[in-house]
Amino acid sequence: MCKKVKLLQGNEACVHGALYAGMKFFAGYPITPSTEIAEISSFMLPKVGGKFIQMEDEIASMAATIGASLTGLKSMTATSGPGFSLKQENIGYASLAEIPCVIVNVQRCGPSTGLPTSPAQGDLMQAKWGTHGDHPIIALSPTTVRDTFDLTVKAFNFSEKYRTPVILLLDEVIGHMREKVEMPEEDELEVYNRMKINIDKNDYKIYDQSTLVPPIANFSDGYRYHVTGLMHDETGFPTNSTKQTQLLMDRLMKKIDKNLDDILIYEEYKVDDCEELFITFGCMSRCTKDAVDTLRDKGIKAGLFTIKTVWPFPEEKVNMLSKNVQNIYVPELNYGQMLLEVKRAAHKECNVIGINKYNGDIITPDEVIDKVMEVVKCQVAL
Repeated sequence: MCKKVKLLQGNEACVHGALYAGMKFFAGYPITPSTEIAEISSFMLPKVGGKFIQMEDEIASMAATIGASLTGLKSMTATSGPGFSLKQENIGYASLAEIPCVIVNVQRCGPSTGLPTSPAQGDLMQAKWGTHGDHPIIALSPTTVRDTFDLTVKAFNFSEKYRTPVILLLDEVIGHMREKVEMPEEDELEVYNRMKINIDKNDYKIYDQSTLVPPIANFSDGYRYHVTGLMHDETGFPTNSTKQTQLLMDRLMKKIDKNLDDILIYEEYKVDDCEELFITFGCMSRCTKDAVDTLRDKGIKAGLFTIKTVWPFPEEKVNMLSKNVQNIYVPELNYGQMLLEVKRAAHKECNVIGINKYNGDIITPDEVIDKVMEVVKCQVAL
């Protein structure tokens, strides 16, 4: 039986993936280059019994997404750079209150209003550190249109499994690119649904410290609990206890750190014998892969490590790779954000070199190749 094939834009694939995962609520505010996600959600969600609402701004959109999730609906919002900045306070709230939700950020060139229709990858660090205080976060970055579909499903799965907001970090290139996509069958991809509560209503604790990820009861299911952005005890009520605060913060971090084998997603291409390794993410993966093939034709052993779970960062894997290569190159559309993480993880095992653009243009395969040839030529001369 032939699978259904569709020509999809990246933003469109995001909505299809969200619906496949069971999204039933979307709140957003239109902003380039993410607007198609809201438009398509407004058209498709009502057809499956879901709800779409355009809020007055990005702050309210994030708040509505949190509220809908508390009622048991798989919920998503989408935005771009300036809107992502506005969502940060409520992203922190969702992190501390452990409310599952998906936040899509289709990155554009910034800061401020920047270049609204041009590609960039400048929100990488904001995805991790944008909201104040220590907090857990998962952020995924797709490289193709089909990848966008799959990682949107993964984002919903992770958000429900670990009771945490998950950021889907697209970029303008992936969001607006159109490709032929072979649509997965109904049961082909794993879809993780919220656990049902089978606890006596008098014994239920929404933030039970005896487990890394306590089950969450939906509002209106008859379980009484409190939700707050303050530090809280097992019942959800605010506390000033330093002991309770440390227990809560340790559990929030451990539920991610102890599940890295499940959360970390990456791809390796010709890395087994490589001497010149590229580490990249998002739209830069494809043109870098082309550069790897060309460099191989020139006799240079190049390889590519594409990071799809950008947070938490795959530190141990990068460190292991750095021990076996001469140089690591990090092509990215920013001033050098992933470069800093790669340098930290490599522990000076090899040279780490940035290949950067931050003017709204993409980095071409030829530019990647030229940089490698320049470095290799200099090292041979030495």
